[in-house]
Amino acid sequence: MLLTIDVGNTHTVLGLFDGEDIVEHWRISTDARRTADELAVLLQGLMGMHPLLGEELGDGIDGIAICATVPSVLHELREVTRRYYGDVPAVLVEPGVKTGVPILTDNPKEVGADRIINAVAAVELYGGPAIVVDFGTATTFDAVSARGEYVGGVIAPGIEISVEALGVKGAQLRKIEVARPRSVIGKNTVEAMQSGIVYGFAGQVDGVVTRMAKELADDPEDVTVIATGGLAPMVLGEASVIDEHEPWLTLIGLRLVYERNVSRM
Repeated sequence: MLLTIDVGNTHTVLGLFDGEDIVEHWRISTDARRTADELAVLLQGLMGMHPLLGEELGDGIDGIAICATVPSVLHELREVTRRYYGDVPAVLVEPGVKTGVPILTDNPKEVGADRIINAVAAVELYGGPAIVVDFGTATTFDAVSARGEYVGGVIAPGIEISVEALGVKGAQLRKIEVARPRSVIGKNTVEAMQSGIVYGFAGQVDGVVTRMAKELADDPEDVTVIATGGLAPMVLGEASVIDEHEPWLTLIGLRLVYERNVSRM
């Protein structure tokens, strides 16, 4: 079994692979204050419930792959692998790790590990050229060339950040549930805000992706657009440019990077 851990700014997603198949997954909040010991207890609680794993921490886990956008959490997870999974091969995505995807940006070290991992999975599953739209804390748009190179992207405020900002800065507004309204024209404040979020972000996705595709390929129709991230389902039915939805794209990318590096360890 391979344990994959994708640490985002807001949520951490964990996936358990049996070969190429993801057989279990969990989503927890990301807390930069958690220590390695607390993380180990949390992992034990989650995985102890799975029938294919033993009750002791580490039983049944043959490998671990981790990427993190929060440096303090990455540091603690590194300690978790050392103290509690000492005999298990672990790959932490950072400079020097083999991904198989060249990074053609001004400063490759600035690119988030999760964005590179998404590019790895996109190339493997769909080939290039491709654009990955990841609906997380930020909405990121990442471009992959026909040769499988990461060429750059776009970063925009995410759905939850936008909802929170409306609730905080709007004197007569409040935080709302992110849900599809009955119609585009809202009949009350909540529905009007929901419409602005759902259809506003759908319009953003269509506009940004269309412009990126024109720069990425001679024929924009050749570009495959893949959506991922926890909030992607909110926009899928409204954005016209999305070709594929792969909720576990980052976890699949982590599995691929693990396989490309474990033989070198």
